[in-house]
Amino acid sequence: MTFQKKYEEYAKIVASLGIHVTEGKYVLISCPVIAADFGRMVAENCYKAGAKDVIMLYNDEKFSRMRYDHAKKEVIADIPFWQAERRNLYAREGCCNVSIIADDPEIFTGADSEKMMASAIASKKAFKEFYDIMDRGGVRWTVVAYPNPQWAKKIFPNLNEEQATNALWEQIFRTVRIGEGDAQDNWAKHDVVLKKRAKQLNDYAFSCLRYQNGMGTDLSVYLPEGHIWYGGSEEDREGIAYFPNMPTEEIFTMPHKDKTEGIVYAAMPLVYQGAIIDGFYLKFHKGKVIEYGAKQGEAVLKRLLDTDDGSRMLGEAALIPYNSPIRETGLLFYETLFDENASCHLALGECYPNTIRGGEEMSEEELKRCGGNKSVNHVDFMIGTADLSIDGITADGKVIPVFRDGNFVF
Repeated sequence: MTFQKKYEEYAKIVASLGIHVTEGKYVLISCPVIAADFGRMVAENCYKAGAKDVIMLYNDEKFSRMRYDHAKKEVIADIPFWQAERRNLYAREGCCNVSIIADDPEIFTGADSEKMMASAIASKKAFKEFYDIMDRGGVRWTVVAYPNPQWAKKIFPNLNEEQATNALWEQIFRTVRIGEGDAQDNWAKHDVVLKKRAKQLNDYAFSCLRYQNGMGTDLSVYLPEGHIWYGGSEEDREGIAYFPNMPTEEIFTMPHKDKTEGIVYAAMPLVYQGAIIDGFYLKFHKGKVIEYGAKQGEAVLKRLLDTDDGSRMLGEAALIPYNSPIRETGLLFYETLFDENASCHLALGECYPNTIRGGEEMSEEELKRCGGNKSVNHVDFMIGTADLSIDGITADGKVIPVFRDGNFVF
């Protein structure tokens, strides 16, 4: 396939598989200005699929950095009602939502941490209705990537900007299963594999997962009764399948927010709000991070952990084999959408209500009582290594090997 054919196919599967546009749906597209051409192509495919209308929400990370540098904190923390209502209104209408990411991994390095935290908290509050509806299956959504030259150069420092961008394009196409055979068919087959693994884990109904590796990780992650493992496509409340992440390699569920014990070492750098955190560890007791450290970005890690109480507790546990296609590229992407799909990971912050039985109908307090975590954050960090072992412990104390040498036993 030529580059143009791959490019067009990518825009097509975002609409047809990512959000699975159906007749009469509104579609919101959050699109960086650098990706405007691709955003328009996705929009055209949405219209062709029967979208009632497409609402394009452009953003510019360079302007965002300028605003953090010059606007006052109280201004940044004040999100006008009309801006919040624009998203919340369409969520009430049952819209589909596409987020195109094209970030410079270091765009916000050195930015005012208090302003960034204020912005994150204000956004979560302003768009709470949108995210609540999405978490309960009322919005079909997907996250996809577009190369930013600065991002590409970070991955391929020995190439010039054009070469690096082209190389990143090829990796994106590869990881979203474009270029070899029919992309729709490739995704259907992949979905079967992920769902089979999720079913096996659900059948075991483990009460705890214990992680160990040579880096020093020795962590017990307890799972609430009624937890559900998911992988691949999900279904909205209308029963229509969609893929929240493209690419995706993970099987994930909800940890009990109050019961994680032990220490975990990050296996890869984490890019958080345009800054890199590397060489870090977290120590948990009764579900909360009680100690931490980092070789790079410790102040950024502290800002993340101090955002709210839920930011020190886990909201997701995800299993990905070490020999996943993204890991086998041999690249560090400096972008969570990719790096989380190359490595087993955990997430600090918000849980997904659908990962516990009946969770989508629970109130926030009911979800918390069942072990679900609430936070303005949901930040994945990677812990998978070539020597990672994971044991699942059943309710009656039986120990079942789940991972050995970084990969599924079954």
